[in-house]
Amino acid sequence: MMVYELENLQQAYGGRTVVDIEHLSVESGEVLALVGPSGAGKSTLLRLLNFLEPAATGTIVYCGQAIGRSAPLAIRRQVTTVFQRPLLLHGSVRDNVAYGLRLRGLPADGSVHKALETVGLSDLARHMAHTLSGGEMQRVALARALVVKPRVLLLDEPTANLDPYNVGLIEDVIRRTNVEQGTTIVLVTHNVFQARRLAHRTGLMLSGRLIELTDTATFFSSPTDPRTRAFVRGEMVY
Repeated sequence: MMVYELENLQQAYGGRTVVDIEHLSVESGEVLALVGPSGAGKSTLLRLLNFLEPAATGTIVYCGQAIGRSAPLAIRRQVTTVFQRPLLLHGSVRDNVAYGLRLRGLPADGSVHKALETVGLSDLARHMAHTLSGGEMQRVALARALVVKPRVLLLDEPTANLDPYNVGLIEDVIRRTNVEQGTTIVLVTHNVFQARRLAHRTGLMLSGRLIELTDTATFFSSPTDPRTRAFVRGEMVY
């Protein structure tokens, strides 16, 4: 089953096209990594997948339902995002993780504790979120995204500027969430090694376009597009 099917999708700001995707399908239960330089349109594409803004043109079909200018609330609540910079509320770690549950009118007790255990922060539940380290804050943001059991988890550079310990913890949670819960994950990352470790398929974006998309092993071992080959070699590609 396809969770997303995108056709002729474009987004533009101030007359400048920043996303121009001819076709993209995301299969249920897969981990899809999108790599590319800054300004390639990866984060904007995530915003479209999370229904945070309408596309300028084109279509998004989510689980068989065509999405218009605004997705229904029930659909928007199936998709959660973790951004590069954790957006935490003023309050305790527990309050932050429980926020999405409260919005949905769901009980928070056991679910919050389990989510914090998953990210290794159950002992910090009563701490104020703003007192945590950067890596701990990102793990709180990840727990908050996971506690509502999303169908789709969107990750925008979730481990950028973090130390190896926190990178390892977060990658392990991502991997287990996909394997154990079947969560569909779209990961935007500059870290090609991370894409190689986590993703079933990997795609290269340049100037808003999807240059090449294939299974991750093929993407790194024998890409077909010369720009992909250069990117994999570590060359500057724009």
